[in-house]
Amino acid sequence: MNPRFTLDEWMCVELARTIGDGEIVFHGFGSPCAQVAMHVAKRTHAPHMVLIEGATYALDPVPAFLPPTSNDWSLLTGAPHVLRFEELFDLGARGDLDRMFLSGGQIDPYGNTNVSMIGPRDRPKVKLGGGGGGCNLSATVGALTIWTTRHGSGRTLVQRCDFITDMGHRTPAGSRTELGFPGGGPEAMITDLGAFDFPEGRARLTRLYPDVDVEAVRGATGFELEVADRVQTMTPPTEAELRTVREVDPTGVRRSEFGSADLARAYTLHGEVAVA
Repeated sequence: MNPRFTLDEWMCVELARTIGDGEIVFHGFGSPCAQVAMHVAKRTHAPHMVLIEGATYALDPVPAFLPPTSNDWSLLTGAPHVLRFEELFDLGARGDLDRMFLSGGQIDPYGNTNVSMIGPRDRPKVKLGGGGGGCNLSATVGALTIWTTRHGSGRTLVQRCDFITDMGHRTPAGSRTELGFPGGGPEAMITDLGAFDFPEGRARLTRLYPDVDVEAVRGATGFELEVADRVQTMTPPTEAELRTVREVDPTGVRRSEFGSADLARAYTLHGEVAVA
């Protein structure tokens, strides 16, 4: 196995590590990094999790490889059961869905995400794909893991979303408690620059990749950056985790979420930046 690995592999491992063994976990459409992460978790530290595929609603499928679309029927392979559409949302409404992965074109400090539009509502600059039911599920799921591969662009982590598609911990209308939503909200956020938790419902930087410093994160973040007292370097993937990423996604579908500069970022298993 090649011990040199790249940012896309490390992010998938970091996302996988947010999943607890025994959790029921779901990802949405067009989410290759989250999809890879769920299959990696299932095959490594969380064998008792229940993996729900994001478009087919298959439970614990075992595809030979991940296809380039999450709506591929190959993702039914080996599944003992396939949920109906309404069963998934009933599961979420009952509070029986433990974790969901969410991303967004914009993410604010409270973990609200926007996949609807960029710009003013009456004249948006860009129309995005929409939430596809994430707005409902985000209100009731036990915990959310948020990710973005575009933090470094400086346009994704913003003070205020132009439109809130999926709810974080607090919106301009109030907190989850005030609005009567029972879900736990964002628990972790993994980006191309670092990892965040949400103490008191607001994003806080806790860990960094070895080729990133706090000032780089601050410069790419559109809200006042909260930083943990001790920011640590991320723990690199184990050989088993790295091997599983490559077995799950041999064609590199996960790489479609990254720009060329980030795909060139490489590391060693000791957590050092790899020399080109």
